[in-house]
Amino acid sequence: MKTQDCAIRLREETGKIFIGKEKQVELIIMSVFAGGHVLLDDLPGSGKTTLIKTMSRALGCEFRRIQFTPDLLPSDILGMTVYDRQSGEFRLVKGPVFTHILLADEINRAIPRTQSALLEAMEEFQVTIDNETLPLTEPFFVMATQNPVERESTFKLPAAQMDRFFVRLSLGFPDRAEEVKMLSELGDSIDFSAVNVISSPEELMEIRAEIQSVHISEPVMQYIVELVQRTREDAALKAGASPRASRCLYQGGKSYAAMQGRDYVTPEDIQAIFLPVLGHRVQVTAEAKYTGKTEQQVLEAILESTPVPPDKGAMFNGAAAEK
Repeated sequence: MKTQDCAIRLREETGKIFIGKEKQVELIIMSVFAGGHVLLDDLPGSGKTTLIKTMSRALGCEFRRIQFTPDLLPSDILGMTVYDRQSGEFRLVKGPVFTHILLADEINRAIPRTQSALLEAMEEFQVTIDNETLPLTEPFFVMATQNPVERESTFKLPAAQMDRFFVRLSLGFPDRAEEVKMLSELGDSIDFSAVNVISSPEELMEIRAEIQSVHISEPVMQYIVELVQRTREDAALKAGASPRASRCLYQGGKSYAAMQGRDYVTPEDIQAIFLPVLGHRVQVTAEAKYTGKTEQQVLEAILESTPVPPDKGAMFNGAAAEK
């Protein structure tokens, strides 16, 4: 499958600059192939920006970066209409959002008004400037970073915006062997030119079309719904995950299966992406937090206690299902 081949080559090229964290890299690729946005939530210096720049280059997509600050305005992201003295007319100056991959660096440093400028772009893949609605470039992804520890001059992302991110990931620190390799190969400088372009925007759109043809059986869809429903019924959570979460598990499961070279989704595919897809969409209650429970612990318990559909092999195979 084209999806599997592209995923393998993308991992190889990313590994030239970004050492280790294969699982996180795989989940980012899954999100990109599914057309989703990514939030990297980690400490400064953990390689968030480096990873995004490396992957953008390998994908062959146009890439723009915005450093979010408290004085950043929505027009700095979307663009604005300006008066042209020579022509005597107003003309549109497009902002950096008109690109394939937009790096929103330290997104939680911008005021809520500026953060909200991305809501329409992330959900509807369009923006409205002075009452004119403009479509964004296809494909379009937001890859954002934020520091989860620092609180000075930061503004918490609203739930509506968090829900628009396909996955939230934390890279964490490298282990000793990975850090030694990083110093050995990249200690003096980072040569992004060593990364080969292995894809293109057009090929990504073809991959999306291939992913849409991946079969997902009725039992697996029921499994997705049951997992999400249980987040809404768990007393330890303030509110359950939205229907958008179900769609992300559905789309992510297809993308993950295609990356493994399969044309059908298994329950194991859903389990592999459940925590990163759902983790940022739920919150524990004050009572649960007081007892030491975390969102991850609650979701892990839901995953473990939810009955898994019997894996009959061909039962999940799209070709077999059509017969």
